[in-house]
Amino acid sequence: MTSAKGKRRRVIFAGVVVGYVVATIIAIRQGYSLGKDAIVRCRRGHLFSTVWIPGASVKSVRLGFWRIQWCPVGRHVDLVHPVKTADLTPAERAFALSHHDALVP
Repeated sequence: MTSAKGKRRRVIFAGVVVGYVVATIIAIRQGYSLGKDAIVRCRRGHLFSTVWIPGASVKSVRLGFWRIQWCPVGRHVDLVHPVKTADLTPAERAFALSHHDALVP
């Protein structure tokens, strides 16, 4: 690998990392909870909690802000997306936190 190629790859890698950091900060400021107990909703409307780390996934396929993942409530595979905590009632939040998907695949 030439030094120009190596430098270009480092710049691209740094740009991707900065992009994920900025997107994570924006998502948190908009009210989305990320991390170990992130509350998500599938397309059928089921709420559950999962591990949501931007830029990383072990048990799902990332599609930008969406992921293809197992829904433990409806027992199906579907597109899921994070939900703003403020948009949930206390009962919905409690339900989602009591239904967590598997920690490892």
